This record gives sequence, C-alpha cells and structure tokens, in this order.
Amino acid sequence: MSEGRLFIVTAPSGAGKTSLIRELLSRGERLAVSISHTTRPMRKGEEDGVDYYFVSPEEFERISGQDGFLERAEVFDHLYGTSRTEVERLRSEGLDVILEIDWQGAQLVRQKMPEAVGIFILPPSFAVLEARLRNRGTDDDGVISQRLAQARSDILHCQDFEHCVINDDFEEAIERLRSLIQNPNQTDDDPRPCYERVSETS
Repeated sequence: MSEGRLFIVTAPSGAGKTSLIRELLSRGERLAVSISHTTRPMRKGEEDGVDYYFVSPEEFERISGQDGFLERAEVFDHLYGTSRTEVERLRSEGLDVILEIDWQGAQLVRQKMPEAVGIFILPPSFAVLEARLRNRGTDDDGVISQRLAQARSDILHCQDFEHCVINDDFEEAIERLRSLIQNPNQTDDDPRPCYERVSETS
C-alpha cells in the first residue's frame, strides 16, 4: 500500500473551509482529516474527538514537550496543535490527509514534511466574509472585528500556497477542491494573485 499524500488547507475564519472539507469527505473520497488538539472551549454542536481533541493547557504542553505536534499555534488566546502520530498513522493506511491549519502552521509543517501541498480557501470578498461571520452568531462585534483584521493579514499569505479556491459558489468550490486533491500538480486557471482577486470585490 502506497503512503497517502499530505494536503494543508488554510483559510481565514468564515471562508467556509470546514464546510467544504466535510462535504468532500461525505462524498466518499479516500481522505482523512487530522483532528487537531486545542485548548479553546467546545462550541455548541461540537464533539470531542470529532471536531477537535479538547484538552487543558497543561495537557497540551505535556504533549508538545514530547514533540507530539508537527506544529502548534496560538489563535485568539487559545492553543492549537497537529498530532504527528495521527498524521503518520493515517498516511501509512494509504489515506490522503488534510490538515486544517493556519499559514504559520503550514510553514512549520513544510519544514518537517516538504512534500505537503498547500491549498488556500478564500471568500469572494471581505464584505461576504464579514456577513458570514455575523450570520454564524457565535462571536460578538469585538471578536468579529478581530477576525476580519486577522483575515486581511492572513490572506496576504495565500500566494505562498500552490493553489487557491475562491468559495463563492459552494458546488463549484467543492469540485475545484476535489480536482486539486486528485491532481495536485495542475496549474491554476487564473494567474493573478489570489489576494488581488478578492480585494477587487471588497
């Protein structure tokens, strides 16, 4: 059995990354998502071991001290980490593995696993991103403002990734993402930088 490939899928909060990946998995693709560890509180509808492994800061640091994470990051005062053991296990089973991490984490993973293929998910515009964050109903205005400011900074790094997918039409975005995973060596149709494509419609 050949080892599965590794994909890093990154997006600003509210771009629809998790929804796209969940839909792709539901369609029977031979994929697995590495479940991250986090110290943030569990949100309504989330499940431990499905959405994240929810752990205390002390447990997180214990795992990190044993070199148990491929990468770790602090986002909005909470810690997130990608389990080295889980990624290696899934790939050894012949599954293509998706890491849902930020661009800083992507850089760290690439240092240890340079074969990883990066895909950046973008909203069609910052206005749409703000509407999606508000419609989620999980954050107050202050947190939303933080997330939007962070998104503008994060999206600058989309040009460091091999591919970008603009999540405007959900079905089109799904098909584009599936195509990239099946054939990660293809080139993007539009050569303009992803950041410019989003900023033009802000």
